[in-house]
Amino acid sequence: MPTLKRLVTTHAPAEGVFAYLSDFANAAEWDSGTVACERISGDGGPGTTYRNRSRFAGREVELIYTVEENAEPVFVIVGKNATTVSRDTIIVTPTANSGSSIEYTAEFTFSGPARFLGPLMQPLLARLGDATAAQLARVLDEGASQ
Repeated sequence: MPTLKRLVTTHAPAEGVFAYLSDFANAAEWDSGTVACERISGDGGPGTTYRNRSRFAGREVELIYTVEENAEPVFVIVGKNATTVSRDTIIVTPTANSGSSIEYTAEFTFSGPARFLGPLMQPLLARLGDATAAQLARVLDEGASQ
């Protein structure tokens, strides 16, 4: 199972960062692969669903994400389509300088013919992870979570 793990630090306070990231509709701003993301049901708590369109490996893909856990400091959301399951875990912790640290882990499971592509996807996923970490830090430092 391909897994991405990135650690991002920001001067933005943890409480605001958590609120911003746990509204997954904001992924269109901070996730470098996301083209659009909209809430389609719920209030943001467990069971809330989002439609996320992303560009990956030259293709646009859509996943329906469901919030599994939303209790500060942990936010877990699971996205699914016919060939992919993505389990994203975000943990936001305060830092000594009144900023915050964001641990972002994305675990991917592929099914059908796509399951054979898992090992080949790792370099593409790593690039996506690096780009998203850089974009997330920039967006938070520019004040998106204020």
